[in-house]
Amino acid sequence: MEKQEKRKKHSSIIWLAIVALIAVGLLLFCQFYFGNATSEEGLFFENTHINGVNVSGMTKQEAENILSAKMVEAKQDIDITLHSGNKQWKITGEDLQFVSNLDPTLTNAMEYGKDGNIFSQKQTQSRVKKEGLFIQVPCEDLYSGIDQKVDAIAEEIEFSSPSSIVFTPEKSTMFSINGQQNAKIVDRDALKQQISLALMQEPHINIEVPVEEVAPKDNLQEFLKSISLRSRFETDLSKSTADRKANVALALSKFNGMIVEPQQTISFNQTTGSRTAENGYKPAKIIVSGKYVSGMGGGACQASTTLYNALLLSDVDILQVFHHTLPASYVPLSFDAMVSEGYADLVFKNNLPTPIFIKAFTTDSSAVVEIYGQPFDDGMTIKTRAELVKIIPHGGDDIVADKVGEYEDKVLYKGEYYRLKYPIEGYESKGFIQYFKDGQLIEEKQVRHDKYLPQNGIIIEGTYSLEEGMTIPSNSVKYIPPQKVMQNNIDNAKARFKMN
Repeated sequence: MEKQEKRKKHSSIIWLAIVALIAVGLLLFCQFYFGNATSEEGLFFENTHINGVNVSGMTKQEAENILSAKMVEAKQDIDITLHSGNKQWKITGEDLQFVSNLDPTLTNAMEYGKDGNIFSQKQTQSRVKKEGLFIQVPCEDLYSGIDQKVDAIAEEIEFSSPSSIVFTPEKSTMFSINGQQNAKIVDRDALKQQISLALMQEPHINIEVPVEEVAPKDNLQEFLKSISLRSRFETDLSKSTADRKANVALALSKFNGMIVEPQQTISFNQTTGSRTAENGYKPAKIIVSGKYVSGMGGGACQASTTLYNALLLSDVDILQVFHHTLPASYVPLSFDAMVSEGYADLVFKNNLPTPIFIKAFTTDSSAVVEIYGQPFDDGMTIKTRAELVKIIPHGGDDIVADKVGEYEDKVLYKGEYYRLKYPIEGYESKGFIQYFKDGQLIEEKQVRHDKYLPQNGIIIEGTYSLEEGMTIPSNSVKYIPPQKVMQNNIDNAKARFKMN
């Protein structure tokens, strides 16, 4: 019995020893199997390489120190030659600066396979041991200065000759293209990849800079073929004096050959400049305060009016326009465009997606403006329409005494009369643009609503009293009373201004 108990006790001790040995063996096995490779201890797995350096069993800081030292040393050996055509450039270590940007890569390498990623820790250890983990940090993340060198090289190589349309309205072939050539573009991304590869494998290397030839994106040839006459407008110059014709021609010459780009805004006054003798303008009749007087640059308003109507018919945006105090004889009411420095201008903007081209000139009998550009849609035409709303009656004649003797060569005595000005009726009018498709009116929009105020007549009377025995000679001046508008007045106005 005692022997049996001794045997049992001995057996238990043996089993405990066996269990202890197994536990120690498992502990040693795990330590051997995972060893320094477990990232639990902050060490890299075995067979882990970063930029050619075996970092197995290292801490992250140890790996970063070794890699940084290697990169700084390798920078001294960098000598890359780049060439394109007969030009070449160098990139050496002196052009670059090492910047330690290793931390994200080192962290990812150490954490590889942990926390439920693709592999479990044990599977990762087996995979790393068997296949190895090889990571390459791109050189552009380690060296600064590559982007600047690539940009500088590209600026020397790249060639872009902006093509443009040449407009010469005085020639039979008015439109041509200047400088339409293929552009040269450096593939910056491809060049950076080649430089990065060279820095990783062979720091002494020649690289051909990758250059592409790119056809112009704007197909000007096609646009050139499509350019057509959008509108034409002319006004009568036949009754103008030579000086007035010269002023109209000079003002229009400032627009002749003008190319107006999309969204570009043009001012008539800024384009023509001050209407002075120094700028070539001559004195001619202008309208001031409802009267025709001699003034410098008379006729500029006919140039602006001719341009204005051509722009309307071309469907270009008018941003600013003014009417005269007296109606212009060469266009219907609400289609004149008065200009005067300081307070009245004609301003327009090209609202089309393509340029417009202005041809402006005079003949002995006409002022002409033509607008060219992209064609209207098939069957589309534009017209203008003027509408007489009403006649505003004048107030008849005002009799004014010649108190300062300005008209003593005409009148001296009370009862003597000299007509200085006839009364002029006024008008209220509207202007419309009409859009036609295949001859059918599809839209009409109002663009103007104007009032040309009436002007009273002026009769000058002398101021001296008659002496005894004197009589006033017969006088042909007839007093005109305030106007009563009749149907014939309306008919005459419509016929005169070509209105409905």
